[in-house]
Amino acid sequence: MSNLFAPGSVLLALLIGAAFGFLLHRGRVTSCNVIENQFRLKDFTVLKVMLTAIIVGGVGVMMMADASIVKYAVKDANLLGVALGAALFGVGMVFYGYCPGTGLAAIATGSVHALVGALGMIAGGILFALSFDWVKANILTVGAYGKIRLPDITGVPAPVWFAGLAVLAVAFFIWTERRQTH
Repeated sequence: MSNLFAPGSVLLALLIGAAFGFLLHRGRVTSCNVIENQFRLKDFTVLKVMLTAIIVGGVGVMMMADASIVKYAVKDANLLGVALGAALFGVGMVFYGYCPGTGLAAIATGSVHALVGALGMIAGGILFALSFDWVKANILTVGAYGKIRLPDITGVPAPVWFAGLAVLAVAFFIWTERRQTH
């Protein structure tokens, strides 16, 4: 029974995924209207949820790495690939009304249109896999800096980066709350 919840077990992954989906739903980001209104700059719920997740998750990973529980798996910094991927991701979010995580959580709430969009994500993933050799040769080589992190290239420790991000997030949260109440 104890192996069911061991790190890396399928059951543990399902439980964490279910908890994540539940929190997305409670955060109201399983509604395509909330996500679309983020892009219309009318509702900043998505950005608030994401900033909170980035800060909490980042600090958690940083603390586990400092305690030697996990090791950082730093990916190559490919600026053109990231820029094109971010643009494609954003356009896809606008048309779909969800990001991949919120789309799957919306499916769990019974959203049929989220299910149709998820099939589109699968098709897009297949197309990307089929074109990856071309992408690797022609896109990932532009602005390729290897495995780097902001603390490594700036000399500013990770805790300072997260503290700065947290301060900016809190200022943003205060600004959006004041903006929505006026």
